[in-house]
Amino acid sequence: MENSTKILFVLQGLNETMSSKQTYFFITLPVYLFTVLVNLALIATIILEKTLHEPMLIFLCNLCVNGIFGASTFYPKILADLSSELSVISYEACLAQVFALYSYVFCEFTTLTVMAYDRYVAICKPLNYHSIITPQKIVKLLIFTWLLSMSESAIAVILIARLPLCGFNIDKIYCTGWAVARLSCVDTTINNVYGFILMFFQIAQALLILISYVNIIKASVRSQDERNKFMQTCLPHLITLTNFLIAIAFDVMYTRFGPTNRLQSLRNFMSLEYLIVPPLLNPLIYGLRLNQIRRRIFRICSQKMHALK
Repeated sequence: MENSTKILFVLQGLNETMSSKQTYFFITLPVYLFTVLVNLALIATIILEKTLHEPMLIFLCNLCVNGIFGASTFYPKILADLSSELSVISYEACLAQVFALYSYVFCEFTTLTVMAYDRYVAICKPLNYHSIITPQKIVKLLIFTWLLSMSESAIAVILIARLPLCGFNIDKIYCTGWAVARLSCVDTTINNVYGFILMFFQIAQALLILISYVNIIKASVRSQDERNKFMQTCLPHLITLTNFLIAIAFDVMYTRFGPTNRLQSLRNFMSLEYLIVPPLLNPLIYGLRLNQIRRRIFRICSQKMHALK
């Protein structure tokens, strides 16, 4: 047990889908490919169109990059499990997946926090917007988002890696820090304390977002122009944020405190929503809501159609 290179975890989350793995595989593969495609399309549109090089859209581009990163840390493994008889993962791969998935979650939330700050400055302090949200600050915020997310994840993985294990069956379809920590032979108080620290840190970010939007809503009622700006850029952000927060909250609460005698399919759904829906939903919501992006995508499509004729 001390030699981690010989440890294999059994992912038991797919136990109830053994008889229909092939069906799930042919459903999951197109979803993954479509998720990557729509995010890449939005990223390419924003990068190639100079008129779209606005702070909000640059942060949106980062959100899409993170969506591809999150999807690519989850889908390939689940597709491999759906195409094989046994769902197992090595100790090292499990910790790598924990690091990647945690980085995705923290980066998603931090990016949404930065986007809320950007909208607050744009609507509440429009005259000072370009002096506050400078290109240099955008770069610093993007670097901070990724460094913070990866640092939080790295500490979590280090705390997990120090634990000796007495079990190797994970009751999920992917690895999480809590699922591995529950298999430990020793006290996991330090891990639990760090988990609560991370939870309170995310709550603090949520409060910052809430304060930002209270001020945004107050400012938006002053004029029709501000209300239009709110509907165009803030409403998609609120939809994305609400979906992500609810999904994360349900998964954390259910994983840590929920009953284990519920249907495995229900537990799978609770743990998959935040991994599947946000990377797929974000580019669709913003692509349909933002006029600049919608017009540019339609222009590209029409140019391609004329070129084919």
